[in-house]
Amino acid sequence: MDGLPGELCLKIFHLLDHQSLASAPQVCRKWSSLTSDDELWRKLFNDRWGADAAAFYAPEGSKTWKDVFVVQDRCDRYGLGVRIIREGSDYYLIYQGEIQRYLGSRQHVSCDGKDVPKQSAEDEQRQISDRILFFLGDLEAACADAKRVKV
Repeated sequence: MDGLPGELCLKIFHLLDHQSLASAPQVCRKWSSLTSDDELWRKLFNDRWGADAAAFYAPEGSKTWKDVFVVQDRCDRYGLGVRIIREGSDYYLIYQGEIQRYLGSRQHVSCDGKDVPKQSAEDEQRQISDRILFFLGDLEAACADAKRVKV
């Protein structure tokens, strides 16, 4: 696809769903640039949620249609309230679809403690609170999976 003109690539990208379009920038710089086209994400938003929602949620300020799409998609998946979500091994605190805070990443710790350096009490407390947050995130993900299986 390197030999194709950008306009033709954009027409092809217009045929992709949002998940494929979101992973396309990882292929090369050209695709990364082309898939950030605002009109492409506006059309995807409009196709998924309709013209009325597109008019209501139109991006303001420095936000792009891709930003608006990602937030709306997250709202659909997780709801509007405060949630702890897990994406891969990373955990985030979200509110109304917007990521409020990165909570960290699950780290595998040796059970025997041999290669774990000595930590201060504050570090140990932080690790305990991180584990609680990760547990809540795992629980939230398991509940969401269970609801999908029931339906």
